[in-house]
Formats: sequence, structure tokens, C-alpha cells
Amino acid sequence: MKKVIILTIAAMLAMPLFAQQKQTTNKKAEKTAIKDAQKQEKSLEKVYDEERDPMSQIDEALEEARNTNRLVICQVGGNWCPWCLRFADFITTNKEINQFVKDHFVYIHLNTSKNHKNIEMLERLRNPGRFGYPVLVVLDQNGEVLHIQNSSYLEKEKSYDAQKVMDFFKNWTIEAIKEIK
Repeated sequence: MKKVIILTIAAMLAMPLFAQQKQTTNKKAEKTAIKDAQKQEKSLEKVYDEERDPMSQIDEALEEARNTNRLVICQVGGNWCPWCLRFADFITTNKEINQFVKDHFVYIHLNTSKNHKNIEMLERLRNPGRFGYPVLVVLDQNGEVLHIQNSSYLEKEKSYDAQKVMDFFKNWTIEAIKEIK
């Protein structure tokens, strides 16, 4: 009986040490994961031109869309937004999606600051920032907003779901829109 009591007391004393060691290990793993994510974010290409006038960027894209019979997709966000850079990288590195986008859309990156200084652009696009960033806005050739896509519905874990992204793009081609008219 004495041995059982001593073993019980020893186990009770050791439990906090094991719990603390496990907690320390979890914190180290969490810190490592955060550092890895930060490294990855730093390596992503900055696709938003912070000096460019977004209104003229839209106008130029609309002109190209009319000349090439495509729609315009505006990816609204900024270089300050990790998910914006992830989405840009995702559609660039996925060859099938990248080619589909090139074939069917004029695709532009419209910069907005954290302080929403591009209010005129945001108003023109019907306030897409209400969905968070990045947000995708589909424009017809006249500049009318056809659809605003909350990109969080296209996410999968720490990236994007290729099938959902492709489905989104396929549903907003000129051909797809003509089918419903």
C-alpha cells in the first residue's frame, strides 16, 4: 500500500512537468509554423501597383475587354494582404487556371489601402471590400458589376481549392452568361 501511495504522489508531481513540456513543445511548433508562413508570404510576388490610378486601370481593362470580347475581373486588395498575394500566386502557378483566365478575362489587380483611400474605385465597384480581401469583381464590357465574389468561399486550408476557383471562373465567362440570357 505504501508503494501505491508513493507512486501516486510521484505521478501527481510529475504531471505538471509533462504538461509543461508538452505545452512548450506546442508553442515551439506554433512559432515555427508562424515563421514558415511569414517566410512564404515574403517570397510571394507583390502584384498590386500602389502608384497606379485604379480608375484608369479599370478603364484600360474595359477597353481591352471590348476589343478582345472578354470580361474583366478585378482582384481588389493590396500587397499588405497575405491572402491577396496567395490568390495571385495560386492562379499564376496553376497552369490550367492561369491559361483559362488568360483566354477568357482581362484580369487586373486593383490596389486599395488599409485605410480605403481609393473610395472612388470602391464605390464604382459597389463596395466590394465589405466581403474582405481579396475580393473578385466581374465587370461586363461596359463596366457594369456582374458579380462580387467573396474569395473566402474559394479557400482550402492555407490556400485555395483549384476546383472551386475553376468553377468560379467558368461560371463567369461571356459564354456562360449568354447561356442564361
